Amino acid sequence: MDFNFTESMAMLRDSAREFAEKRLKPGALEWDEHEAIPPEVYKEGADLGFFGLSVPEEFGGLGVDPLAYAAAMEELARGSASFQVCATVHNSLVCAAIAKHGTDEQKKKFLPKLASGEWIGAYSLSEPGAGTDAGSLSTSAVDAGDHWLVNGTKSWVTNGGFATVFLTFVSTNKEAGSRGITCLLVEKGMPGFSVGKKEKKMGLRASDTRETVFANAKIPKEALLGGVGGGFKIAMSQLDSGRIGIAAQAVGIAQAALEEAVSYAKQRKQFGKKLSEFQLTQAKLSDMATNIAAARLLVYRAASKLANGEKCTMEASMAKSFASRIANKACFDAVQIHGGNGFVREFPVERYYRDVRVTEIYEGTTEVQSLIVAREVLG
Repeated sequence: MDFNFTESMAMLRDSAREFAEKRLKPGALEWDEHEAIPPEVYKEGADLGFFGLSVPEEFGGLGVDPLAYAAAMEELARGSASFQVCATVHNSLVCAAIAKHGTDEQKKKFLPKLASGEWIGAYSLSEPGAGTDAGSLSTSAVDAGDHWLVNGTKSWVTNGGFATVFLTFVSTNKEAGSRGITCLLVEKGMPGFSVGKKEKKMGLRASDTRETVFANAKIPKEALLGGVGGGFKIAMSQLDSGRIGIAAQAVGIAQAALEEAVSYAKQRKQFGKKLSEFQLTQAKLSDMATNIAAARLLVYRAASKLANGEKCTMEASMAKSFASRIANKACFDAVQIHGGNGFVREFPVERYYRDVRVTEIYEGTTEVQSLIVAREVLG
């Protein structure tokens, strides 16, 4: 399998790396403290094309190869995982779903504005009582003639505070279970639809995560994406690309943690020697570097299969599971190498340690990834 990047792919990766180094990393601590990223940073990222990566060129996007996309997501996560999660949800879960399942009218309406960053997308699947079990949604949509009448609450909506388009999954037939789930393109300001309070999170504090509430919300019939009862299929079809995006995020955070640990170990002295001269420190750094390289290859393999139109469910789950686990270990070891300094916010590894934890939870927990891989292995 060839992971050599074309010139255009390398240019995108390098552009993301430069943006991460010059714009994201310098502001990440402040944004974490204030629990928000300034709007102008999103605008700058959009101007560089990072919000149109999954949008076809005919609609104003870059339409990049999934391998280039994964590489760009890793670089953005190195700079700010909070910024990256906004971009990956917007691209792999919202833009990609509309590009794949939308009508011509929906594509023309939504994709150009999403690609330019004028509109930001949010993904609304989870509920207070339905997370991993996506088939048990309680948010309901009733056919009311010229519109859908929607009631219920959605949880953990990334980008919720400033999104314009909410890819929302509702139940249109509770008796049918997962076959009764329907997807709606809900727009900010629609009657009866509101955004709730911002969640106070352990990590990714600068990303905007909220509840959304539907109280007899009137959602137009043309908001239907992919047909009545087709929502579960849409949700599942986007999970592979979504998991690749989160796996790339985990690799990016782990790489940032390794770089900080190496820099610190070369400077910090204990017992008359630099930390980097101790074999125990060297062993930690060696394991971190090896595991990160292995995780990156798993991400690239899954992305390559996706690019070739091949089924990559097992590969995406392997990448997401392994990358998130080794990233958590890498951040743990980076804090350990920093000692007491790793426990204070002045040092970036403290933030990485908090940010990385969720990579084993969202887009399917590590336990769920194990079940998926086992199911594929067993046939």
